[in-house]
Amino acid sequence: MMKRISVMLSLMLGVAQVLMGASNALSDGKAITAGPDGKLVVEITIEPSIGKPMYAITYDGKTVLEPSALGLVSTDADYSKDMAIISAVVEPVSKKYSQNHIKRSKIEFIANKMIVGLGDSSGRHVMDVEFMVANNDVAFRYVLPKVGEPSGIRVMDETTSFTFPAYTTTFLSPQSDPMIGWKRTKPSYEEEYRLDRPMSECSRYGRGYTFPALFKVGNDRWALISETGVDSRYCASRLGDFDGHSYKIEFPMAEENNGNGTREPAFSLPGATPWRTLSIGASLAPIVESTIYWDVLEPLYEPTTDYAGGRGTWSWIVWQDASINFDDIVKYIDFAAEMGYEYTLIDNYWDNNIGAERMAQLIAYAHGKGVEPLLWYSSSGYWNDIEQGPVNRMDNPIVRKKEMKWLRDNGVKGIKVDFFGGDKQETMRLYESILSDANDFGLMVIFHGCTLPRGWERMYPNYVGSEAVLASENIYFQQHFCDVEAVNAATHPFIRNAVGCMEFGGTFLNRRLGRDNNSGNVRRTSDLFQIATAVLFQNPVQNFALTPNNLTDAPSLCIDFMKQVPTHWDETRFIDGYPGKYVVLARRSGNVWYVAGVNATAEPLSIKLDLSMLEGTDATLYYDVYASKAVRKRLAKGEQSTADDFVAKVRSVKAAALTHVEILPNSGVIIVVR
Repeated sequence: MMKRISVMLSLMLGVAQVLMGASNALSDGKAITAGPDGKLVVEITIEPSIGKPMYAITYDGKTVLEPSALGLVSTDADYSKDMAIISAVVEPVSKKYSQNHIKRSKIEFIANKMIVGLGDSSGRHVMDVEFMVANNDVAFRYVLPKVGEPSGIRVMDETTSFTFPAYTTTFLSPQSDPMIGWKRTKPSYEEEYRLDRPMSECSRYGRGYTFPALFKVGNDRWALISETGVDSRYCASRLGDFDGHSYKIEFPMAEENNGNGTREPAFSLPGATPWRTLSIGASLAPIVESTIYWDVLEPLYEPTTDYAGGRGTWSWIVWQDASINFDDIVKYIDFAAEMGYEYTLIDNYWDNNIGAERMAQLIAYAHGKGVEPLLWYSSSGYWNDIEQGPVNRMDNPIVRKKEMKWLRDNGVKGIKVDFFGGDKQETMRLYESILSDANDFGLMVIFHGCTLPRGWERMYPNYVGSEAVLASENIYFQQHFCDVEAVNAATHPFIRNAVGCMEFGGTFLNRRLGRDNNSGNVRRTSDLFQIATAVLFQNPVQNFALTPNNLTDAPSLCIDFMKQVPTHWDETRFIDGYPGKYVVLARRSGNVWYVAGVNATAEPLSIKLDLSMLEGTDATLYYDVYASKAVRKRLAKGEQSTADDFVAKVRSVKAAALTHVEILPNSGVIIVVR
């Protein structure tokens, strides 16, 4: 108790100093700072036996991270041991910015910045660790100066670790083996999450886990770990397997990119690593609502045009490769126009099946309908076995710029680039080069079969989304993913979609996932569930899995909803939920609120909603009932549901009256307040 009182007194003194401006945060060989409200506390110490820098985090007086390692190992020095804290300065940070294409449009970031200077045994200042500590977020990175030789640094290892209390449970997606899967295209961040598992459980492939990674610490603390600010100057990282004590940062596997490029990043001095981030709270609200992934970054270049988000049709997701022909794409262009959508996505093989000359005619036809085409490309050809065209155009800067000029001259607004080869710095350079060149030609960019976006919405103005998730195509390909669709949908808002845009490509209204709507995998979720995901999943360009036949065979209330659902959000609020079980979010676009939820449990779910922000307003409630008593009896016996088991209804209510809603299993609820 006396130790806790002493720490709190030191913290109170430090917070008081922060309020007056930059201050010394070093006392008794420790550096300590807190978020502006004093609840989130970060303490930096040196482990005395080998001089290892360590950090620990508490929230509201309770441990989130036990002492965990800091440090780098480079080709010329080891910054992970024989270190001493030689300085620690804290100053307040406050900035306001506007940002399209994320979960909020107007952001005010308030934090305390602490720069901890580390020195070696000779007393020479060799490295800073920069911390940004907000009320519910911590971001930190390593900053290295330029002092004499060398002029650059190659980082051989990063010793950063995350040591959680032993009672912590995990919500993690494993990193796959490299160069496996279809056409040797992995890793592509498309592995299934394991939910609420003990830390002692090993990852599926023994390769650790992809970011982001969610941890439940006891019954009243949550932490989501990720990284942000990764560009051409570093590699993307992941968490290694639990070693019985900690999770450590790991660099890409040597075999990625078909073995091309080193796994160790290098950068010029002075320079800095990307930011490691932790979003922390007593509930899941700070996890879902966090903007730390963009708060600590700035744009890398100016946009050459206004990159507008919007909705699109996408023939490939249900009609597949055979739909990439002139006549079928015309059907999807007409469908987009009928829905009032801005885009249509033309997928692989268009170069062979349609050809450049007829594509120009097709693009002109789309423009005549008020629809903008987006065109698919392979990222390359030599790090996997992909044959779908166009190939070998995006990895060569000379060919790429020629292709992008053709796209601009024909009025194409964006590209979708697929099948990347891993997380090495070499691949990060390719992502950045594609984005930078595309901006020169006024093109926005979607990535598919790719890495997690790490702050890219802020860094690259023409970036509009990444897959990096077990997305809708898997629902089409395997019945298993139809069977667990609700579980995954109730997971992504807490983990994958919490840290960046997610190009999922969902919202199926076909009962069966085939072109004739009478064959293929059986959809288990209701129509209302499907349209709820259009709100739950955030991406500035949503290419939905709707098909032209849905205009006549889907419920009109669903089609009417999908005609007006936005993809730009000004505000996002967490209402209720638990990863893999259920989720309810509220998003605001302009003056209109959309509250959407889905239920992945086996029983009807009654949820108490806090909709205080909607007091005194009228609302439209979309809800499901079972189609018949016979359906209820059958499902009560444990049989699996299908989309035909539900009937969607709509009614007008007072928002204040919606203190409780019921969501059926494999179904959803939507409330719209205008």
